[in-house]
Amino acid sequence: MRWLLLGALLGLLLVFPPLLAILVVAAVASKPVAVTFALGLAARPYLARKARRWAR
Repeated sequence: MRWLLLGALLGLLLVFPPLLAILVVAAVASKPVAVTFALGLAARPYLARKARRWAR
């Protein structure tokens, strides 16, 4: 049964590629800690540069 569901999902993703984007967005939105961590990683280089500039 699990393989049938997986096959149906893969078939839908092949027929309707935009469903993959919706699936990814839903997966990311369901994990707010991961989203916050990723945003922190993205902002870190900018914040480190700015802090060094203030130290001079």
